Amino acid sequence: MSFDYGALDAALTAAVGDDQSLIAELRTAFLESANRQVDLLHRSRCDANWEYAAWRLKGLAASFGATNLLDLADDAARSAPGDPVILRKLERAIAAIEAHRD
Repeated sequence: MSFDYGALDAALTAAVGDDQSLIAELRTAFLESANRQVDLLHRSRCDANWEYAAWRLKGLAASFGATNLLDLADDAARSAPGDPVILRKLERAIAAIEAHRD
């Protein structure tokens, strides 16, 4: 599976220019929010809560140009609540974004 780091970086640069401290702050906010939505997915026990958290994650990923995460969130929205395969994929995608630093 490939990860599109460039899209996230390009979206952040387009939003704030070369302000590296603001880019770092936005990246941190993005990752915190993404992790929060995955945590909600882990705790979801009904279709409505699962779909809501998946859609929130999808919207967040779309806003930041994180295309791989967006696709995985879309997969999650169509999956059964608690699907361990999609949860692991989401966690790996977020971890890969966290590990990628310019």
